[in-house]
Amino acid sequence: MLTRRGVLASTAGLSAVPCVAQAQESYPARPVRMIVPYAPGGATDIVARLVGEEMRREFGQPFLIENKPGAAGILAIETMARSRADGYTLMVGNVTTNAITPVLFRQRMSIDYEKEVTPVARLADLPAFLLATSTNFPARNLSEAIDFARHNPGRVNYCSSGVGSYQQFDAVMLGRRAGLEMVHVPMPGGAGPTITELLNGNLHMCFLNVATSAGMVRDGRIRALAVASDSRLPDFPDVPTMAELGYAGIGTTAWQALFAPADAPREALLLLNRAVTASLHSETVKEAFRRQGMRLMPEASLDETKTWLAAELNLWRQTVEEAKVDVG
Repeated sequence: MLTRRGVLASTAGLSAVPCVAQAQESYPARPVRMIVPYAPGGATDIVARLVGEEMRREFGQPFLIENKPGAAGILAIETMARSRADGYTLMVGNVTTNAITPVLFRQRMSIDYEKEVTPVARLADLPAFLLATSTNFPARNLSEAIDFARHNPGRVNYCSSGVGSYQQFDAVMLGRRAGLEMVHVPMPGGAGPTITELLNGNLHMCFLNVATSAGMVRDGRIRALAVASDSRLPDFPDVPTMAELGYAGIGTTAWQALFAPADAPREALLLLNRAVTASLHSETVKEAFRRQGMRLMPEASLDETKTWLAAELNLWRQTVEEAKVDVG
């Protein structure tokens, strides 16, 4: 395990970043709060706890997880952004909460997201399964599911983590491409209730990240009809990609990233960015990510991470305009 001095020396050299070297003596001097915009048990919560534990080892201070679901991530974002900008309140968010929500629900937010929130580091990419319940639903593959939905308009439902989530956008685009009339069932309570309702057959179909659903797919309790990925997953070689099945371009990579108030000290953000990189390369995290179907991200500096998020926000502005999802 790298020490903080080792992290800095290996990434930029201590002589090149005296301000960060100074920061390592004082930050963090007390526990750090990490807000997660979902209930426990989902992919974002899993990533936060894995990385938080490695950061605890690295810094010698607890990284305390605080689950704060609600309002498509707005509650967590605003809590973090309004906190004291000292590097002691962070947020682990994902593509829905930190790229789609700031675009789709900009008018509902009491902060200027792009001015008051900054990304610290990307953590993981998560391919998503298109899942189907195996309870009272006859489809065993995507072709059968689409055929059933076509012959039963309005009787097949799909779930998402909430209105405006990537799962809703993906299902809307699939429905348009395949000519389906399906019913949207928002499940803002997190992955746990979604899995429960899929298992008992109250929900029929759902795009859900691999980390959350892999266990149920492995034991056959939920069917994986396809995977939204550029290639089949090594641990699920029998699950075809959306592109293989004729639906290229449908499906979202559910990335996870670390965020902070934009006015937090740059020295602390630099230290966090580099320590996160070291944490992600620990054998514990790499093995846990592999088991969950998560992909490690290429190393990126603080400024490169900001450029990446700006591109994601632009992408979702275009997607929101094209999909025209009714958010009420």
